[in-house]
Amino acid sequence: MKKIALGADIGGSHITCQLFNLDTSQPVEHTRYRVSVNSRASKNEILDEWVAAIRLATKIHKLPSLSGIGFAMPGPFDYRNGMAWFEGVQKFENLYGVNIREEIQNRLNLPREFPIRFLNDAACFAVGEAWMGEASNYQRIIALTMGTGFGTTFIKNKLPVAGTDGIPEDGFLYHVPFKSSIADNYFSTRWFLKTYFEKTGKKIRGVKELAEKASNEAVVTELFREFGRNLGEFLTPWINQFGAECLVLGGNISKSFSLFKTEMEQQFEKNGVTPAICLSKPEEEAALFGSAKLCDDSFYSDLIKAKII
Repeated sequence: MKKIALGADIGGSHITCQLFNLDTSQPVEHTRYRVSVNSRASKNEILDEWVAAIRLATKIHKLPSLSGIGFAMPGPFDYRNGMAWFEGVQKFENLYGVNIREEIQNRLNLPREFPIRFLNDAACFAVGEAWMGEASNYQRIIALTMGTGFGTTFIKNKLPVAGTDGIPEDGFLYHVPFKSSIADNYFSTRWFLKTYFEKTGKKIRGVKELAEKASNEAVVTELFREFGRNLGEFLTPWINQFGAECLVLGGNISKSFSLFKTEMEQQFEKNGVTPAICLSKPEEEAALFGSAKLCDDSFYSDLIKAKII
């Protein structure tokens, strides 16, 4: 019997769900559904939209026959116990203190033993890349998601790791000091918006719009070069001490990689680190597969042993 699991990627404005065959690591065709969600809505409104997406994705394979449901979930969240602790993040704050596992089980009339599992969304993306992306050819990977925030996950033999090889206990680098602040303030969209405004007095909506100006505005070209130098400088010691063979880049900022590639790689070369650099091709599908993979009991057991959850 095929082991089919549902992966759910929770974004600030949507939920995307898809079924995957855990035996082949392949998606089940015609099962991907994306539903818009108002992250500032009431508890019931948010959960109703999540459940609606799950129902759409499981029209072909009925829920009780699945190996489980896995969620790629942003934090703050208690991943082991399924408790939401969203506070001060301008999204899902009406879910604060809610047991999401129990809510989903109740709303879908699922038995208590039905697996509903959770992992950080950046970690799910990294797991997906390690299993189904170009990075699957490497044993030691650092996966980055750069957008509204700076997500980082260290992968060793296809499993997230933390608290070893000099990696922070939580496995993340967003809070690590860098220059006058922390990494999250340098390798996210807000750095581009803030720095561009400081240099020009102009406001910009996002990195995509900024990248479109690169051919006409020297200040924009230099902005991306500075970003590349900073990123290369910051990552070098982590690549070195972890022995990373591959660096995976995902998130909206990675789509402008050509504008900061040279400066980042020059920093690596200057310091003698030579990781392969893979731009994410699966993107959201990587996070979806990573969340579905949580329903593989052996893999989930390894996560617990590694104290990732």
